[in-house]
Amino acid sequence: MPPAVSSTFESERDPVIYVHTVSEAGRLLPSASRWNSIALDFKLAPDSSTAYESIPSQYPKSVDYDLVITDKKHFHCFIFVLVTIILAILAAVLLMHFLPQKHKHQGSSINLKVAINQALTFYDAQKSGHYPRNSPVKFRGDSGLQDGHSANTDLTGGFYDSGNNIKFTFTTAYTLTLLSWTVMEYQSKYADIGELDHVRDIIRWGTDYLLKVFIPPNSAVGSNLTLYSQVGSTISINNEPNELSCWQRPEDMKYERPVSICDGSATDLVGEIVAALSAASMVFKEDRDYSKRLKDAAERLFGAIPTTQGTHTMADACGKQATMLYNSTSYKDELAWGATWLFLATTNTSYLAIATETYFSAKSSESSVDKGVVYWNNKLNAVEVLLTGIRYFRDPGFPYEDVLKLSSNSTDALMCSYLSNKYFSRTPGGLIILKPDKEPLLQFAATASFLSKLYSDYLDHLKMSSASCKTDTFSVKMLRDFSTSQVNYILGQNPLQMSYIVGYGDRYPVQVHHRSASIPWNNQPYNCDDGKRWLNSKDPNPQVLLGAMVGGPDTNDNFMDQRTNQKFTEPSIASNAGLVAALIALQDPPYNSRDLKSTLWGWT
Repeated sequence: MPPAVSSTFESERDPVIYVHTVSEAGRLLPSASRWNSIALDFKLAPDSSTAYESIPSQYPKSVDYDLVITDKKHFHCFIFVLVTIILAILAAVLLMHFLPQKHKHQGSSINLKVAINQALTFYDAQKSGHYPRNSPVKFRGDSGLQDGHSANTDLTGGFYDSGNNIKFTFTTAYTLTLLSWTVMEYQSKYADIGELDHVRDIIRWGTDYLLKVFIPPNSAVGSNLTLYSQVGSTISINNEPNELSCWQRPEDMKYERPVSICDGSATDLVGEIVAALSAASMVFKEDRDYSKRLKDAAERLFGAIPTTQGTHTMADACGKQATMLYNSTSYKDELAWGATWLFLATTNTSYLAIATETYFSAKSSESSVDKGVVYWNNKLNAVEVLLTGIRYFRDPGFPYEDVLKLSSNSTDALMCSYLSNKYFSRTPGGLIILKPDKEPLLQFAATASFLSKLYSDYLDHLKMSSASCKTDTFSVKMLRDFSTSQVNYILGQNPLQMSYIVGYGDRYPVQVHHRSASIPWNNQPYNCDDGKRWLNSKDPNPQVLLGAMVGGPDTNDNFMDQRTNQKFTEPSIASNAGLVAALIALQDPPYNSRDLKSTLWGWT
């Protein structure tokens, strides 16, 4: 039998065998070299006259363990102390796991349920028309009851766009499409947190208005399509007060509110309205009459698009008033957007043909300025995510497969662009900068967060843990981590430790650029001159505009909480729609069912 390993100096009579490696069975194996091994000597056994060398050892022949217990009392103490230390370590680990954690940033304990409720409540504050008495917002009342009077039509209702009192059909329709999309993808989540009726009420308030903003052509009299793109003015004539020059609550408005009128050549506006009505028709499918009314209106409107096509801001009467705030630069993305939603609502493949053809044309001429960005002016990336969903879960096959494959490849490329700094840079605090020349940044980050989480859910449903673009591979976890990082930044995990949702967390903007929130609600009317005092005041707004996501910081994470600096402090219905989408996408599914559900794709 080879001699036991010893820590004594080498001698010719008692050579040392060195441990070189560990076998797969866990045994220590000998080595011939002292420089790549460890010499061992375990003298733990009591002395005995028994020749242990003659008894087979259960350990490798390179090691003999000789256990020596010289004092049982000390041995028992040793065991007691060892067990106590182990139990103490386990208790500490359990406490660290279950007790609330202190985080580096304020607001790190994210409560998405609260944030979703607040983000939806912002829309209650933006309602125009006969104000509902059961609204959670108590500093609003009836307003804009004469809207449409100058055009001999009824345009009451809808939403005020932002901190001003203008109503834009274009951004209203985009907002409703995005909100309806989230309900179709995450209806069970809304229901689980008690917000399904809330979001449906918001959508219906908007679609009721959209049904008023167009008059389809009457073939019997040869009329043309008429659309109303805007109520309120951005241009002051002869110093007359308007929605931008006058700082006044909507309830106090006495000045004339002009209506901008378009024809069918405003293709982008038609496409956006069609998308909103089609998507909402699926939200309200249980109300068959209302759902059918929305769907029929969408099909009739889409069928009225003339061969002459363009953007609504190209025509002065239609969109000149909107150019300074919402200048539309293309119509193809809205046309594809509307056709895609109309296909999903009706399953009529003729709409899918138009959607894929228009998407392919738009993709081939995609502007680098808006590449990778989803917002009110560009839905192309949102269209390709929807078309990818159609390819994965509807599989219409020939003749759409080539374009649908292009859409899925483009979606993968979009996800790669979100995850890699090679495409888009970040602020020092980690906010993605999708349009560095166009702040505010939060609206773009919110939609990127939504799409990345949504696509991760698509992959997860397909039992795919990862996907790839031409240059990179990404995982479902990477997409979800990115999505979470952007929302957490908005909710307070940022260098300023400030939530950019008003009312959320302990620190948030208090000088929000918003007329209703900045003027006291005290049953006293205020004219335009009175309003200037509130506009220029350095005091916090007397009303908290709950759930409003402000413009946010600049590219260096700097933020100016100033009412007069609207780039930083003004919210809008379009940007809040992206916020709601990102929040509900990240909200945990119902506890009684952790499986992904999507009404849109039939995962119920």
